[in-house]
Amino acid sequence: MQIESNKVVALAYNLSLPDEAGEMDVVEVVSDQDPMYFIFGQSGLPEGFERQLEGLNPGDTFDFRVDPDQGYGSYDSDAVVSLPKTMFQIDGQDNPELLKVGNVIPMTNEEGHSLHGQITEIHPDSVVMDFNHPLAGKAMHFSGQVVTVRDATPEELDHGHVHGEGGVHPH
Repeated sequence: MQIESNKVVALAYNLSLPDEAGEMDVVEVVSDQDPMYFIFGQSGLPEGFERQLEGLNPGDTFDFRVDPDQGYGSYDSDAVVSLPKTMFQIDGQDNPELLKVGNVIPMTNEEGHSLHGQITEIHPDSVVMDFNHPLAGKAMHFSGQVVTVRDATPEELDHGHVHGEGGVHPH
């Protein structure tokens, strides 16, 4: 069974990103013992990633690069914003567990959309947050193997995510 729309795909892969010197550095390893599952065409993964996998079968290997324009886009310096520290305080007090450089915090913008920002700097009266995707502006290199491919169930298609093995487990 080959990878196409509405198939549940399980992948084992290595993700490499360029380091400061431009050398490719493995930053994520997903084994075939605990693969990544997603519904092809509904994953929210970059189109450039899915396009490279379309038509592959279980056991097939892959080795490809996804440039920023086909991945998570260019790094946008306008997505780095300074916010008043009071937005993060509880009863006028700093929350030291929350206010740490590197913490990723879910936020809501003016339009009510949820997004995640990473704290990059903390100042006496403000907090600088980066709302870029962590992989924005990065060329991603994937190498790995297709573990399994199966039809998505009507419930999985309706919910937009994988259930059962590798997915959301019903309560």
